[in-house]
Amino acid sequence: MTHVLFSTSPEQAAAWAPHLTRIGAELSIPFTLHLKPSAVPPEAVDMLVLNPVQGTKDLAPYKGARVIQSIWAGVESFLGNPTLPHGPVLCRMVEPGLTEGMTDYICGHVLRHHLDIDHHIRQSAEGRWEPVVPPLSRNRKVGVLGLGALGADAAAMLARLRFDVAGWSRSPKDVEGVLCFHGEAGLREILARSEILVTILPSTAETRHVLNAETLALLPRGACIVNPGRGPLIDDDALLAALASGQVRHATLDVFVAEPLPADHPYWRHPRVTVTPHIAAETRPEDAARVVVEQIGRMIRGEPLLNIVNPSRGY
Repeated sequence: MTHVLFSTSPEQAAAWAPHLTRIGAELSIPFTLHLKPSAVPPEAVDMLVLNPVQGTKDLAPYKGARVIQSIWAGVESFLGNPTLPHGPVLCRMVEPGLTEGMTDYICGHVLRHHLDIDHHIRQSAEGRWEPVVPPLSRNRKVGVLGLGALGADAAAMLARLRFDVAGWSRSPKDVEGVLCFHGEAGLREILARSEILVTILPSTAETRHVLNAETLALLPRGACIVNPGRGPLIDDDALLAALASGQVRHATLDVFVAEPLPADHPYWRHPRVTVTPHIAAETRPEDAARVVVEQIGRMIRGEPLLNIVNPSRGY
C-alpha cells in the first residue's frame, strides 16, 4: 500500500481529506492517507504532501519518500529548509483554481489603476464633480514580469481585455496576444513601456529586488505597480522613495518580506499603497486535491511527475 502523509494545520487537513479520499476512489488510485506525522513512521511514507508553513518543518526523516508535493506554488520555503532531503523529488502546485484566482486579482487591480477608481472614490467622499476620463484599454501599456503558469494566464487575459500587454521572462516565451521580452536587455525595455507593472516572478537570488531604485526609475513617471508574486521582488525602501517622488503613483502589494506585515510598517499608513493580506491566489482543495491524487497515481505507475522543481533555478 502507498502511504501519503498530508502535513498541514488540523483545519486545512479536515478541508482537504474528503476531497483526497473521494477523488482517489473515483480514479481508482489506492493509497492510505495520514493526516498527522505521528500516524505513520517516516520511513513508511511514500509521498509527503506539505503546507510549507503550517506543516512539519523537519523533513530529514522523510529521505526515503519518493515525492514531496507542495500545496503552494512558491517553493522558496522548501529550498531554504536545511532539513530538505536529497532523495525525494520536489514538486510545486499548479492547479486551475490557483491560476484563476491569481488572474482575477491581477486583472481587478490593473483595471482599478487603469480607470483610476481610487480618484473617483475620493471625489465621491468629498462631494466633488471633476470628470477624469481614462484612456481606452488598448491605449494602456501593461507589463507582466514573469510568464510562468500564473503570469502567462494573467497576461493573456489582460490582452483579451484589449490592454497593450508585454511580458518578461528569463528565457524566451511565447504567449498569444502578448509582446514577449527576455533577458537583461528585455527587462529594461519592458520597464520603460509599462504604465502598469505586474510582478509575478518566483523568489530566487536572481529576482531579489528586481524592482530597485535603478529599475523603478526606468518606468514611465506615475506608473502603478501590482505585486502578487513575492515580497523580496521589491526593495521596500526604493519603492517608498519612488512613491514619495511621484515616480510611482500607486502600489498594490499582496506579499511581503515579513508576513503578516508588521504593524509599524510604513506601507500600512501610506495613502498610495494598498495592502492585501496574501490573498491573491489560494490553493483550493476542491480543485487542488485532484492534482495531488493524479500525482500520486503517476508516482505509483512510475510515470513522469508534473511540475518538478529545479533547485538550481529556484522554481
